[in-house]
Amino acid sequence: MLSQHTCSMDSPRHELDLDRSQVKKAVQALRAYIKSSSTSQKLFENDGQTISLLLTQWKIPKKEQTIRIPLPHGLRTDSGDVCLFTRDEPKMTSEQAVRFYKKLLRERGIKNAIEVIPFKMLKTENKPFEAKRKLLGNFDLFLSDARIRRRLPSHIGKHFYERKKAPLSVDLESKHLARDMERLIQGTTLTVSNKGSCCMVRVAHSGMTADEVVENVMTAVSTISAKLAKTGKNIKIIHLKSQTSVALPIYTSDLSHLALVEEARKKAHLTKGAQKRKRENDKTEVSELITKETEEEKDNEEEEIPQLVPIETPTKKPKLEIISKKGRKKVSKPAAGRGLKKTLKGTKLTKKIPKVTARDLKRKEKNK
Repeated sequence: MLSQHTCSMDSPRHELDLDRSQVKKAVQALRAYIKSSSTSQKLFENDGQTISLLLTQWKIPKKEQTIRIPLPHGLRTDSGDVCLFTRDEPKMTSEQAVRFYKKLLRERGIKNAIEVIPFKMLKTENKPFEAKRKLLGNFDLFLSDARIRRRLPSHIGKHFYERKKAPLSVDLESKHLARDMERLIQGTTLTVSNKGSCCMVRVAHSGMTADEVVENVMTAVSTISAKLAKTGKNIKIIHLKSQTSVALPIYTSDLSHLALVEEARKKAHLTKGAQKRKRENDKTEVSELITKETEEEKDNEEEEIPQLVPIETPTKKPKLEIISKKGRKKVSKPAAGRGLKKTLKGTKLTKKIPKVTARDLKRKEKNK
């Protein structure tokens, strides 16, 4: 019976003290189960079933993380199903671009059979939904030219990301292209989700020997514990399983590691709070300096300028002589017609009549 291994507290916090003998016992048990459950010997000889690591964490991470894991023994054969999305070359058709990149891969020493799909071909031939689903099922691994990586999500759809087959970026202009491609093709990738505490990664297949599976498991665990955001302290338990078998425990964390995780979280929270307060203090100091400088500039530059106000000279208005019932009065001339009616209401305008003398009357009689 398999015994769970508990990590000792003397080991470094960021590395897991994984017992190799415990891993070997679990691998042998899985191989025996796969052999007995298979209907024929051919299923065991081929890459029929994958062997995966199931990791459970103490705390759910706040952010999603992708960890690339190079393995000493590759998961895929030379004829593995790998697809490479490339950019469109200028003055080349899609068929010419396919031949160009296949020739480039051969010249760089890449032996794996890789299907090349230029970006223009992806947009035209794989635009329908059914074509995207078929493309997703035809290949096990997808790679993308680093120059078009940001343009792919809107053209391949969400199913690539739901099935954990998102294209891995590779620099086709790198001097070490063969080494980089080999690590991606023969390695594996772990996606640490922020929606749960468990995650799974494929590390071997049923066609490998027991020693090869053990080496891959040891390498994968050490890489994960080193690259994990919260380091190895956050790993609670690790299981090894195949597609149809039960999960066999190969590592169990000590309960005191939970206290270490809590301490690390508190320290990180305190450091973030201190940094935030420091930034706020710096901002207030800078704003105070700016206000002081502006006030000094205003005091120096601004001076009181006397304002000259023009003096208005009174204008004389003509006056009319009007005779009222009571007697003569001098009344100022109104500005508008309506005002004239109001001011002259109740008054009577008269003309001056010349005085008639006795001589004037005699002249009139003689003339008659």
